[in-house]
Amino acid sequence: MESNWKNYFSFTKKERTGIYVLLALIAICITLPQFFRTATFSETIRVEAMQVQQTPLEQVGKNRNRKSSYKESAYNDVYYEPVREEPAKATLFPFDPNTLDAAGWKKLGINDRAVRTIQHYLAKGGQFRSAADLQKMYSLKKEDVDRLMPYVRITPLPPIYTPGKPPVKYEKAAPAIIDINLADTSAYISLPGVGSKLANRIVNFREKLGGFHSVQQIAETFGLPDSTFQLIQPRLQCGAVVLQKININTADVNTLKQHPYIRWNIANAIVQYRQQHGLFRLPEELQQIVLITPELYQKLVAYVTVE
Repeated sequence: MESNWKNYFSFTKKERTGIYVLLALIAICITLPQFFRTATFSETIRVEAMQVQQTPLEQVGKNRNRKSSYKESAYNDVYYEPVREEPAKATLFPFDPNTLDAAGWKKLGINDRAVRTIQHYLAKGGQFRSAADLQKMYSLKKEDVDRLMPYVRITPLPPIYTPGKPPVKYEKAAPAIIDINLADTSAYISLPGVGSKLANRIVNFREKLGGFHSVQQIAETFGLPDSTFQLIQPRLQCGAVVLQKININTADVNTLKQHPYIRWNIANAIVQYRQQHGLFRLPEELQQIVLITPELYQKLVAYVTVE
């Protein structure tokens, strides 16, 4: 029983060697990180000492305080970012961006790159016409634009004067007047509120009528809003009128009903009246047909003839 107990706590030479090696590796793993941490801390102190030698005297006190912070926090893996020099405070004042020099822009707090961009823009003939034009300068930050815009004072530029010639005055050209019987679709499209669809309808309506004899007839175009007609009416005129007329003594029902003012029942009534009473002697005889009202006759009379 005693020999069995000793067997559990006895080791061979090879086993003892393995145990010693294992213990040595554990000891190395424990002490090695402490060695590197101490070396890193020493290097940090050395670099900081070199910086103190290169720093003006007024900064030495600050660096000493930072050195003590390094010593207190080095073993806690704490580090400090380098102190950044704050930019000089900008002075805001009213200015004209078209005449302000580089020194003035810098006084406003604008960096050198943005100043060069603005100077290059002005040298190429660019101009600031309003405070909002500052937004076009891609090198200006949004906060700088918002800060400067209330102080922009743009002086109007004088008109260009050439000796011996009066200053050029630019006047807005009067809108073109359109002849409703000669205009094509492109001319109608140039009118406000008239697109290609309405322009085609106006031209088609004119062709079916045989021509316009009054500007007011444009308002009868299918789908043309009255508000649009009132807008374009001042730009419309009816020039020399050459209307295509229908001979009511020879036209059959199919020919008559092609006209926009004549429906099938009206066309049939005209033919029936002609067959019963003979040929029309005057266009006024159309008023004898019951279906033709005085309003309809006033529209038709310009487009019918008797031959």
